[in-house]
Amino acid sequence: MKFFLDTADLQQIEDVKRLGMLDGVTTNPTHVSKTGANPSELYPKICKMVDGPVSLETVGLDADTIVDEGRTLAKIADNVVVKVPIMKEGLVAVKRLTAEGIRTNVTVTFSASQALLAAKAGASYISPFVGRLDNVSTEGMELARQIRQIYDNYGFETELLVAAARHPIHVVESALIGADVITLSYDILMMLYDHPLTDAGIETFLKDWEKVPK
Repeated sequence: MKFFLDTADLQQIEDVKRLGMLDGVTTNPTHVSKTGANPSELYPKICKMVDGPVSLETVGLDADTIVDEGRTLAKIADNVVVKVPIMKEGLVAVKRLTAEGIRTNVTVTFSASQALLAAKAGASYISPFVGRLDNVSTEGMELARQIRQIYDNYGFETELLVAAARHPIHVVESALIGADVITLSYDILMMLYDHPLTDAGIETFLKDWEKVPK
């Protein structure tokens, strides 16, 4: 399973890249606004830092505007994936962008029927927001499981990209169901390394090593 970092923070991207865990990056308008940077300057920097796909989001609400935005974003770098919201006009745009050879990531997905439509439109990635479903008392990972089964049933090439992960268990469950990708925040990625028994074991080994004659 590939790890995409969900951020527009250049330092976070650099840190995860150093760890060897960076398979790609997903951004959104909220992440970009937090940086205070101009997207025209920020996006090329991110794309240059990342060897894998970089999702850059459109903000238009009609197909023509989304397609125009998508074309502009795709020109930034070869690794750009155009992020499009899952609505009627968005899926019309996805089909057109796909026909032009531009990869797309269909976002803010909350149902299996939406995911089916996105696959039929030719989306490169589908992003179910599992954590946001959990927030409204619905099991987000059940949606991811449904999408995995539907895509496997029909051989869709759209990759399942689990989004809005809230904790390490989401990461483990995504791997268990066979998600292609998970996008996660820097903080959650760092949590994957942690376990109290690991810390205790290292501490014990170091104390015992101090007793070894030098």
